Amino acid sequence: MINNPMMRLQMINVQEFARRLSTLGADAFTSDDVVDLATAADVRISADVEIDAAVAQRLLDQVSPALPVNGAQIAASQWPPPESSRPAAPLVSFSSPGAVDGPADQPTRRQTARRSRRP
Repeated sequence: MINNPMMRLQMINVQEFARRLSTLGADAFTSDDVVDLATAADVRISADVEIDAAVAQRLLDQVSPALPVNGAQIAASQWPPPESSRPAAPLVSFSSPGAVDGPADQPTRRQTARRSRRP
């Protein structure tokens, strides 16, 4: 038997699933939003249905942009998942290095002396 906290899965209800989704993204999810995700995933669900890892994954597949957890993690008894089990953010590369001008690359302004007029 594996004694890994991530492997101890549980079933969570729709409200808990919505709460966990809300902690992962900028948007706040409601139970109605979860039902909408289920409809899009062709999963029959209602507020009293428990969600397991497989159903959670099907619902997560409907969320855009993708969230940094999988169905097993979101249905796990330990929430939020430990930092080490979360996937790292994808690397970002710039296609055009030097596109941003540094201070030395910017054109200099011509400064003119102002003369004050005295009446």
